[in-house]
Amino acid sequence: MSDEKKLMNRWLVVVGAIAIQLALGAIYAWSVFTKKITVAVADGGYGFTASQAGWVFSAGLATFALIMVMSGRIMPKVGPRKLAMAGGLVLGAGYILGGFLGSSFIGQLICIGIIGGAGIGMAYVVPIAVSVKWFPDKKGMIAGLAVAGFGFGATLWVKLAGGYGEMLFIPSFDGLLTTTNIFGLPGVQSVFVIYGIAFAVIVFLGSLVMVNPPEGYKPAGWQPPVAHPSKATGAVELTSAEMVKTPQYWGLLLMFVGSGLAGLMVIYCIQLFGIDALIASGAVTGDTPENAVTAAGLVAGTAMALYAILNGLGRIVWGAVSDKIGRKMALTAMCFFQGIIMLLFFYMGKSEIGLIVGACIIGFNFGGNFALFPTATADFFGNKSVGKNYGWVFLAYGVAGIAGPQVAGYFKDVSKGNVDAWMTPFIIAGVACLLAGVLGLVLKAPKHAHATASDS
Repeated sequence: MSDEKKLMNRWLVVVGAIAIQLALGAIYAWSVFTKKITVAVADGGYGFTASQAGWVFSAGLATFALIMVMSGRIMPKVGPRKLAMAGGLVLGAGYILGGFLGSSFIGQLICIGIIGGAGIGMAYVVPIAVSVKWFPDKKGMIAGLAVAGFGFGATLWVKLAGGYGEMLFIPSFDGLLTTTNIFGLPGVQSVFVIYGIAFAVIVFLGSLVMVNPPEGYKPAGWQPPVAHPSKATGAVELTSAEMVKTPQYWGLLLMFVGSGLAGLMVIYCIQLFGIDALIASGAVTGDTPENAVTAAGLVAGTAMALYAILNGLGRIVWGAVSDKIGRKMALTAMCFFQGIIMLLFFYMGKSEIGLIVGACIIGFNFGGNFALFPTATADFFGNKSVGKNYGWVFLAYGVAGIAGPQVAGYFKDVSKGNVDAWMTPFIIAGVACLLAGVLGLVLKAPKHAHATASDS
């Protein structure tokens, strides 16, 4: 009893996890910068092509996924607290360097994409792995809460950078991109510096409570599940080496690629697509072409902010739903739902309400990935090595992070202003989600678990 009294309140871990993910979610705010950096140099922009803007985002996602594999292996050696703190420092350094060196494509690619992505990859796995160990009785819901900040964080960073209108007693704000100039740097680079400092501080504070529970910890009144021949329960432990030899690992990986592709594509292009679609359809007009772009950009910015909020909410809701109906059924339903919406999104984007509703649904479903796949990994392959094992599953995110933005960027660049070109990447993403759903229908618990159930 005395040992139990010394245990940290496990809900503090959830608070710290949300704080860390709030900062790491900055990568999803990239769309707020895409319009600025794709403006011609002569007009005060950076002159990036849509594909180049996509490569900075893709580099961040791919580096994030690759480093996360290594982080899962390093965490047992250095401890979750130190690893998360190091990740926050690297992330912050990447953005600060991006502020001073990011006037070129190569500068932003290296600083924001590679260094920033590496910092996210170092810290991201920590809140998930630690939270699941403290809450084996509520894995789905807690995994959703632990990563909800990642989705919600994008809303904060998007609105701080891009601005917002008057809300209740809060006056309107034009955004840091247009109001900030530090060290003589233009708006985009000034925001990078400010964000870098904020990310490092927030992750440091959240890391203070990233501590694993004692070996053998069980919440009061909870008993570990017994292995069942037809269900994945987390009662059987597989190492990463054992896991990657199972068809279930490759099934989860391919499902994650398919379902992740859609959400990452929309995060990258919603500002570009939203402006094109709203203006081409006549849903948004202006006295001048510039005013029309500004008006459409505000609608697209609102859609992105709501996408981020629903992204965070989806992580919590899908996680809780999966605790009730099972991980497999939740994953399958999420993929089919996302696939249908992606096939309709081109048409929905031609009206203000359609763009916003579509963005909300896609964001909600996309958020589910980050509650369902880590808990499915724990269910299939065990809780003990979930940090290592989920890193290998998360490689799918890197693949989707390259494919989604690059497919959309390619069709944007070759379209020469033709809005219909956006239909093709959305169809590709929709079909990928539907195929992921089909894969979910045939996914079974690992046979290795059946063979070893009696040993657990």
